[in-house]
Amino acid sequence: MNKDFNLFMSQLYETNATLDFYCDFEKIQQNVEDIAISLNTLNYLIGKENLRDAVKQLWDRDPNVFQVLDILIATRRKDDKMYLLPNKTARPVKELFTTAEGVVQFLDETGLAKVFQRREIKNLVDYVFGVETGLDSNARKNRSGHVMENWVHNIFIKNRVPCEKEVQCKNLPDVKAVLGKDIKRFDFVIRTKKQIYLIEVNFYSKGGGSKPSEVARAYSELSPKINGIDGYKFVWITDGKGWDGVGSFKEAYEEIPFVYNLTNIKDFVDLVRSEL
Repeated sequence: MNKDFNLFMSQLYETNATLDFYCDFEKIQQNVEDIAISLNTLNYLIGKENLRDAVKQLWDRDPNVFQVLDILIATRRKDDKMYLLPNKTARPVKELFTTAEGVVQFLDETGLAKVFQRREIKNLVDYVFGVETGLDSNARKNRSGHVMENWVHNIFIKNRVPCEKEVQCKNLPDVKAVLGKDIKRFDFVIRTKKQIYLIEVNFYSKGGGSKPSEVARAYSELSPKINGIDGYKFVWITDGKGWDGVGSFKEAYEEIPFVYNLTNIKDFVDLVRSEL
């Protein structure tokens, strides 16, 4: 393919985010619904001056309601958050929820006790909806990748290009033999009469940190390995202003034969269709 780096860079999108990108409110609502009964029970603690006695009363009725306390400090039990003891040893936060005294310690030392006593929170269900919204924003970076994959997939579908999604290299014996222990999953695989195209897709907005540079170097190493296998070609479809100023991307663009963005992907589609 004829390649023009400056033209490629001028075509990059500022963002691939539509307004529904920023928060997945259906997921947020479901997360809240899953623990709403426990949160409503914990509302009993709001405004209680003697929080220790209130915790004990709830504990005697149902100690399981306290298992959701970690969401109140914007963490999740699966995260295995640790806290430091005075003797400088660390213990998992979730261990505090195994006793009533541990719950009181958690509320006191996180500052939640005062928040409850001062009624700074009116309703824990509403409060957690806000927390979940904040936590969901942390998933935006991953969503950007999924948006790009869906975008590319829709282009393939619209142009009647048959493809396989999320293909493990273990299902491609020739590739596995070359990559060895490197476990790799390709976003798309397209098989034509001439080639098998292994495709990676990503999108980087501004402020992507060191990740874009690392990816560019990784693909520079991956591409010759794939292209060296008879009948296989490596294809990289990427976009986003996050590539501006990333020196390793220019090197990768020049070294990898098949690099496309959302503007010139039509060239790849035309190539594939000519081989079907």
